[in-house]
This record gives sequence, structure tokens and C-alpha cells, in this order.
Amino acid sequence: MKRILFIAAILCSSLMVLQGCSPKGASAGASLKRGNVSGNWVLNDVTFDGVPAMNVKSLFSEASYKCFIGSTWKLTNSGNGSYMLPGTTDCPARTQSIFWSVSTADQTFQFKKLYEGDKAKNVTEGYRLILSEATGDRLVLKSPVDYGKNPAYIILNFTKAMK
Repeated sequence: MKRILFIAAILCSSLMVLQGCSPKGASAGASLKRGNVSGNWVLNDVTFDGVPAMNVKSLFSEASYKCFIGSTWKLTNSGNGSYMLPGTTDCPARTQSIFWSVSTADQTFQFKKLYEGDKAKNVTEGYRLILSEATGDRLVLKSPVDYGKNPAYIILNFTKAMK
């Protein structure tokens, strides 16, 4: 049992993406595109499907998923962007530069973390999430994780930030 939990924690922290996952729901489809995702977003809630929250030790190999709640994501149409963790007593405030894109073919949102001096084309590691919903003021990204034998997801629920 400890071994299973240990493996699940490692997989959750690295956010291994399952190949071949298809988005679900009425909002998934050809209407999802880059323009639906561009803008400023606030991560309001993180939920879990098929994996207990206590088994998710970190998000995007950075911090507890709790540290991301309330984070603001700036996604410019050029693909440049950033997210800012709000900072709490348990989580330091932090801003991370990213380069992002949307694949309409497989309905995914992907991003790479960029550090000082990095060029996006030279960064080979990143994150791929299922673009589950992208409507006027709502964005839902699902991060597939390996947990047991069934599909499991960390679900990020965003709302459009006020200007």
C-alpha cells in the first residue's frame, strides 16, 4: 500500500500525461481554440476525479495544489504568459514565466516554464492538459495523472479576471 501511494505521489507531482485521452462534455469540440484561452484568468478551484486530493503532493512540480488556488494566469495571444501564486503563510508568492499553446487537433493546452535566459524553442519539458472547456468567462483544464488502473484527473477551474 505504501508503495502504491508513493508511486501515485511521484506521478502526480510530475503530472504524467496520458496519451489518447479525449475531452468529455458538451463544450469540448472544434470550437475550442487559442483565442478562447487568451486573456487573464484566475484559478478559483482545484478538484479531483479518480484520485484522492491527499495523494496529490504538488502541481506542475512546484508547490501544493492549494498554493495555486487564487493564482492569476496571463496568457497573451503571442503565446507568452505567466502565472502568479498569490502567497499565503504556507506558500510563498511567486511569478513564473511560461510559453503556452493550444492544440485544436487533440484539444489540449500545453505550456513550458521559462526561466531567466530561456528561449521557448530550447525548452523540451512541459505540461499538457486537456482543454475541457473554454467559453467566454470559464476555462477548465484537466491534468491526467496515473492513479491505479482507471483514468484520473486534477481539474483546474478558472474564471476570466476582471479588467
